[in-house]
Amino acid sequence: MLPPPLIQLSCKLQCYEWGVLLFLSNSSSNCLGKPGSTSAVARFAQATSDSDIDPSKRYAELWMGTHPSGPSTSFHDNCDLKTLLSENRSLLGDKVFSRFDGDLPFLFKVLSIDKALSIQAHPDKDLAKRLHADDPKNYKDSNHKPEMVIAITPFAGLCGFRPIDQIKSFLSSVPEFSELVGENHEFSSSINSDSKEALRSLFTELMESSETKIKELSNQLVSRIRKYGFKEDPELGDLLLRLNEQYPGDIGLFCVFMMNYIKLRPGEAMFLKAKDIHAYLSGDAIECMATSDNVVRAGFTPKFKDVKNLVSMLTYDCGPAESQKIEPWPFSRATGDGKTVLFDPPIAEFSVLLTVLNSGEKQIIEGLSGPSIMICTQGGGKIIVGGKEEKMTTGKVVFVGADAELEIRSETEKCVIYRAFVEV
Repeated sequence: MLPPPLIQLSCKLQCYEWGVLLFLSNSSSNCLGKPGSTSAVARFAQATSDSDIDPSKRYAELWMGTHPSGPSTSFHDNCDLKTLLSENRSLLGDKVFSRFDGDLPFLFKVLSIDKALSIQAHPDKDLAKRLHADDPKNYKDSNHKPEMVIAITPFAGLCGFRPIDQIKSFLSSVPEFSELVGENHEFSSSINSDSKEALRSLFTELMESSETKIKELSNQLVSRIRKYGFKEDPELGDLLLRLNEQYPGDIGLFCVFMMNYIKLRPGEAMFLKAKDIHAYLSGDAIECMATSDNVVRAGFTPKFKDVKNLVSMLTYDCGPAESQKIEPWPFSRATGDGKTVLFDPPIAEFSVLLTVLNSGEKQIIEGLSGPSIMICTQGGGKIIVGGKEEKMTTGKVVFVGADAELEIRSETEKCVIYRAFVEV
């Protein structure tokens, strides 16, 4: 007997010292997630959990998918989702089943961040294979990890390299920065034609600075900001002080002068392709990525740092913060009263739909040719697939099989649903 195309899921609630998995039952005193009910992850998890939110714990991520570090299961019979998909080709659809070896190619998450995540980038497929072969302890799979983040609450991060003129300006105006990389560095006089190579040289020199010099100059920088402020950008000055409280004397403080500081309003998104440098700083968000856990880190972390690979792998593309954002488009296969938009990054593994309904509104979405996972992040209502009706409440997660037409009805003032999917 085939399983129904609509399956409620139980999903893994996890805490991190980012880079090491600490399941909720373990100590989470060093976790970077948000505490108690301030965490969207904790609140959403209540939809499929009988346990109360512990105000003393920090809740970091909710994983929705088949990744072995946090696999989802069927809520009613605890059957592993990966097993269900591998044994039932129709749930994935023939094309997706064949292309992705009978498994989901994406991992869907909710993030709640209270302390900055590491300065990092993700390898492309070729580099991922090499890193995994050379160092399987730190690089546990051979897949790439492009990812997209969509803000649920105001969200902040460092993402991509700043425009050249901004970096030059900071070299001129921040003496600690210029001293750390060398006051006469060639970047100061580089021209557009060789700016990537000059940027690579500057960033490499920064990341290879001695720990002693980093601590000395970061202390000098922080003391100066506390005493005189940061006239170049007061908001950036506040950020530097906050980051220094989290990671005193860290090289990441100086990365702020080279990376875009980006803020997302709820519903705004940014996409990170392979080899894009970034660090998420604060907020709650939906995240979708290719199924991988490959991260090359070099700052804002007590864990394994791989400076050599990071500085050699980056694209060194630079541009304004707005260039990192990805705009949604109306989804032509949705009809009805509400609004459904599509976030469609330029990769094969995933896209994301965002549906917003007011009280009494409904949307009918044509069957997608591949599988999807949905989570309700606000309000609630019900969804109907193939005659099966499922109540949707805040935090509830469901899997929808390929080719299944879906109807969503709002029963609250506002209902918000995110849906990750893949089609070939």
